Amino acid sequence: MVIVVVGPTGVGKTKMSIELAKALNGEVINADSTQVYKGLDIATAKVTDVEKEQVVHHLFDIKNVEEDYTVYNYQKDCRSKIEEIIKKKKMPILVGGTGLYIKAALYDYQFIDSNIKNNYEEIDTNILFEKLKKIDENTEIHQNNRKRIVRALNYYEETGNIPSEKKKTDTLLYPCIFIGLTLDRNILYDRIDNRVDSMLKKGLLEEAREIYESKIRTKAILTPIGYKELFLYFDGIISLEEAIETIKKNSRRYAKKQYTWFNHQIPVNWFTVDIKNFENTVSEVLTFLNEKID
Repeated sequence: MVIVVVGPTGVGKTKMSIELAKALNGEVINADSTQVYKGLDIATAKVTDVEKEQVVHHLFDIKNVEEDYTVYNYQKDCRSKIEEIIKKKKMPILVGGTGLYIKAALYDYQFIDSNIKNNYEEIDTNILFEKLKKIDENTEIHQNNRKRIVRALNYYEETGNIPSEKKKTDTLLYPCIFIGLTLDRNILYDRIDNRVDSMLKKGLLEEAREIYESKIRTKAILTPIGYKELFLYFDGIISLEEAIETIKKNSRRYAKKQYTWFNHQIPVNWFTVDIKNFENTVSEVLTFLNEKID
């Protein structure tokens, strides 16, 4: 059995995963695409050593920010960790908000370790879309979604297969229970805003400044919310207040996208978080899990 803890940013997934691991003899596996990188701590809300409460955690801090790490890499690494934990007769507990990572690891998704990685930097998105339409007239990719367009073109160049005809599956490779944590939107957005303020008190500005001065601008750096917004402040383009408000706005927007993705992609059992007494939510989830596991 694999337990998966999902939900929007700032809802309490980390704490829930640790409580479940303690109660169910489990080990935690990271399912956040930004937390695999060393040094990206405050902006990604990475679990601290103290917060781990001696629970074993996997796939955190496994890559340097200069290194490329794809969903294909994660799929292999996560499945390996799941098998390793199961062999120890312990419970694998995935936690994170990167839906594609979770689905790639747990479902029968097939990726190709492509040697063709053309990012078409100098070609306009509209031209790329027309190129894709010529080879795949039934594509459902939006004409402005450059990332997916490039991915589809690379897939075609590597395999010769039409991207829209790529095999899709909803077959799980492991018995899984998906636990989703949720909150009233207004309460969640307030928590997100407060968490950004807390990150600043913990040193987010200093963390971002150090990364800014390193001049490293890889996908690892530019993906998390927090760094790129503050880079604009360091460049003198916007004020610090504007940067902070943009971080909050982007975080709220991301939370909304996460809800949409999880509701449409995986069978989540949702639990409303008791923010006054989180232990009540833990107890509710454990009661549900014990009934399912038995």
